Amino acid sequence: MISFDSLHISLNRTLLLSIGLWPYQQSNLVRFQIVLLFAILTTCIIFQFTTFLTSKCTPDLFISVFSSALFFVTFVIQYTWFCINIKIVKCLLEQLLNMYNELTDEHEISIMKECGSYAKRYTIGLMLIFIIFVPVIILYPFWPHFLDILLFTNETLSRPPLSRIFVTEYFVDQKKYFYLILLHGNAALFVGLVTVLATGTLLIAYQQYACGMFRIASYRLEQALAVDTLRKGSLRNSLIYKKLIHAVDMHREAMRFSDSSISRFKVMFSFIIVVGVISASLNFFRLFQVLSFGYDAEELFLPLLSVIVYTSYVFVGDYVAQKVMDHNNDVFATAYNIQWYTASLNIQKMILFLLQRSTKIFSLNIAGLIVGSLEGAVTLLSTTLSYFTVLYSIRT
Repeated sequence: MISFDSLHISLNRTLLLSIGLWPYQQSNLVRFQIVLLFAILTTCIIFQFTTFLTSKCTPDLFISVFSSALFFVTFVIQYTWFCINIKIVKCLLEQLLNMYNELTDEHEISIMKECGSYAKRYTIGLMLIFIIFVPVIILYPFWPHFLDILLFTNETLSRPPLSRIFVTEYFVDQKKYFYLILLHGNAALFVGLVTVLATGTLLIAYQQYACGMFRIASYRLEQALAVDTLRKGSLRNSLIYKKLIHAVDMHREAMRFSDSSISRFKVMFSFIIVVGVISASLNFFRLFQVLSFGYDAEELFLPLLSVIVYTSYVFVGDYVAQKVMDHNNDVFATAYNIQWYTASLNIQKMILFLLQRSTKIFSLNIAGLIVGSLEGAVTLLSTTLSYFTVLYSIRT
């Protein structure tokens, strides 16, 4: 019996536990944790929109508020959707575990272990990036003070206005409560980034195991019509039929699992795509404004972070989806390259039906908005830049 530890998802489990989204330990304390983290995220967004209650709504203020607020909205969407669909996360994990337990061939087990190690490397790599850059991001407003201490200068540095980092209205004296307000913003940013890291790496793990299933299907096709086996005549047609059926079953299971891990969250991805494109377009515009009309490091911080997170999310997600498509195509390439012509006519007809299936392209479609692939990533970024161009032309 294979346990979850054999799936190489211990790091994913730790990340999900840290934000209360691990589906197997939902105690009252965890529910309180979910409510607390959700409150941190939502109140950060609310106190950005309350700026419109006390300030005149100008185009610049509108862009400043919405560019940062929508960035946090994407975190809320992802966190909320995983909370609502936590049973689906559990169901997918159990499907994966059951499939793993049914494997008996040592080579097939080694394929799944290899794919699990790839998923773990993705998680480790993204965690290292998070560990390195998040402290820099959180301590960003205090870097002038640290440099003052390190260089032993006696200059008194004033704190940068919060409006340069992100626009908020807490209905209190922002100078007096500067650190508390900054703590709230940093906490929301930290929770949001951990949410993206935890849920994103879990989805990557799902797709990596789907790639393993496609590889197993290719391996079973090769074994069903192994050249040396056919020459010896040691296999009857019924045994070849059985192996071909096992290969097709694994191929269907791989497509079903891969599609389920995306389609169950297609509404979430749809909202993230729409909100993310708008947010990234606004932040591209803010970056252009800051760099064109006077460099201000504080104002550059949040737009730059938003663009980096958005671009990384799009390219990593679409790259993994592209790998799934490539592994699916490899199954049909294997079916074409095996020496099917040495088999009986009935078996050749079965393989012909399998090859006909290759005419229907398998892709990870997100609610009809975009196809998960490198081409889809370029399309999203092109759309973002198009909206930025429109916004720039309107403002000028």
